[in-house]
Amino acid sequence: MKPDVLMTTGIPSKEQIDSATPPGSRRKQGPFVVIECFQEIPCDPCYHSCRFGAIKPFESLNDIPQVDWEKCTGCGVCVAACPGLAIFVVDETFSDTECLIAMPYEFSPLPGKGDPVHLLDRSGDKVGEGVVHRVVPGRKPQGTPVVWVRAPRELSLNVRNLLPSAGKGGNNCV
Repeated sequence: MKPDVLMTTGIPSKEQIDSATPPGSRRKQGPFVVIECFQEIPCDPCYHSCRFGAIKPFESLNDIPQVDWEKCTGCGVCVAACPGLAIFVVDETFSDTECLIAMPYEFSPLPGKGDPVHLLDRSGDKVGEGVVHRVVPGRKPQGTPVVWVRAPRELSLNVRNLLPSAGKGGNNCV
């Protein structure tokens, strides 16, 4: 039996990532959520945070979140609500060369709008360079800040974290 890659490395398999990604036709319509939550754990803040009903109702508190792609607006509210930092928003329609990626960010200081950042993949490896597009501060007590970055479009489904470039960072929430 093939070992579960997520359980041995902490990184989801290609099949798991594909299961969390909308079809190509939906990706061309604007921002969409990517929920990389692949373990059955008692958690459902994403469901309760979505005012559009895009995260389907859970039969059990341990269910893995499922997305109704037709209802998702890519607003990003669920990104801040996820205690597991497993939700992202991607907009591949931002420009011909760049995409926007919204990701949770729990480090201090927060990067500021316009700051250059190193883009990291799921392994923590640097895969490119980006620029902070906007920062949405987390709502207390449980909200996580969300950083939206402009990234090369071809990295839209690979970038899952960032590292501020040396000497930058500034809490400029916009």
